[in-house]
Amino acid sequence: MKAVVQRVSGAGVTVAGEVVAGIGRGLVILLGVKKGDTADQALWLARKCAGLRVFEDEKGLMNLSLGDVGGAALVVSQFTLYGDCEKGRRPSFTEAAPPETAETLYEVFVRTLRDEGIPVETGRFQAKMLVEIANDGPVTLIVER
Repeated sequence: MKAVVQRVSGAGVTVAGEVVAGIGRGLVILLGVKKGDTADQALWLARKCAGLRVFEDEKGLMNLSLGDVGGAALVVSQFTLYGDCEKGRRPSFTEAAPPETAETLYEVFVRTLRDEGIPVETGRFQAKMLVEIANDGPVTLIVER
């Protein structure tokens, strides 16, 4: 399981012209699920993302977590994180989990973030989405389990 985590000043998701999610200060988490991933991995990864100290304290050091700053998370499922570009020019997505498995683990991840006290907005699973991200810093991390 892989998360691309971006610290943002704001972000939103639009599907077919309809705004379906939006946050202010917080984290955008693009979540990829691969074949063989488990609920335990989703739990670990969600807790790790919730606790990441990527927000600046009064000294300008990245010492504060999402909860510390009262931020929110926008979680978007993104199977393309497991696109293999090694051969040819067209990515292969054979390592990505099938949609039923990916959606279940995506929901475990989102529920765990909420259990950690984080307000969570989500994209729409398997929809074509326009994701607008105002990356703050920029700060972008890749977290895998």
